[in-house]
Amino acid sequence: MKSSPNVASLIERYFTVRLMQQRDVSSNTIASYRDTFRLLFRFAEVRLRKQPSTLAIDDLDAHFISAFLTDLETARGASVATRNLRLTAIRSFFRFVSFEEPAYGACAQRVLAIPSKRHDKPQVQFLTRPEIEAILAAPDRRTWLGRRDHTLLLLAIQTGLRLSELINLDQSAIHFGNGAHVRCVGKGRKERCTPLTSYAQHALKAWIKESARHGSIVLFPNVHGGRLSADSVQAIVSKHVRVASERCRSLKSKRVSPHVLRHSAAMELLQAGVDCSVIALWLGHESIETTLIYLHAHLSLKEAVLAKLKPYQPTKPSHFRPPDRLLAFLESL
Repeated sequence: MKSSPNVASLIERYFTVRLMQQRDVSSNTIASYRDTFRLLFRFAEVRLRKQPSTLAIDDLDAHFISAFLTDLETARGASVATRNLRLTAIRSFFRFVSFEEPAYGACAQRVLAIPSKRHDKPQVQFLTRPEIEAILAAPDRRTWLGRRDHTLLLLAIQTGLRLSELINLDQSAIHFGNGAHVRCVGKGRKERCTPLTSYAQHALKAWIKESARHGSIVLFPNVHGGRLSADSVQAIVSKHVRVASERCRSLKSKRVSPHVLRHSAAMELLQAGVDCSVIALWLGHESIETTLIYLHAHLSLKEAVLAKLKPYQPTKPSHFRPPDRLLAFLESL
């Protein structure tokens, strides 16, 4: 009987051929999928007492994958969303296996049949206009770092760029003059242009003129001229939110991340009456359904709709009628 294919060779071909050559996925996708399989193989070392390089496809059956997903939630404390994200990577690999090793298609199909978990989706967090103004006023613009942080926060809040898009910007991504905009490459390697307000243009012109003297092409460099990391930007946001919370008390009860700045940009557009389809293009959403989460969070918009509804008129109560016997039986179950 033919032995089960070695997982190591399949994983190598999956990453180098399928993901990098054929699909040309982003570095963020590679990193996310890599981390998934690191966790999976470490779990296999403990559960199966096998080294990752010796694993066979038969070892990674649906029962084992389900146990791994359960371990993520129980032992590692991962959220349901993270669990589903890891499952997405595993499914992608087993779709590759079903083509590469058709004899193991049934094993692959059983893994692909593992369902994603449904979970509660909390409303998006966003900042009000006074909170935004307090955060933008927090950096000390008498210093180089303060001027950099102010310009970074301003661009993030005005454009709604993702964190990865923001830290990968070069100075050449900013275009002034008629139709001033910032050009970035977002998810799925999609390039998009986002217009700039006159105030953002003024701030960016001054910053680029100052930053260029340090010889860096990065729009928002660190003190060494290199790119800021995602953790560095989070630290910058947290630092200035702490300062701003002394002036704007409502910030004390909010957990503000770079992604909250993105949500705030979307809510500013929605409150200005911009259509959801335009906001989806602005933010680089794949589907307009993603943008609809902002409608759910917009309480004042719901209140405006409620005000347009005709109020209910009290009606004369009707006489009680006993329900049908069969319906009464079903109701009692």
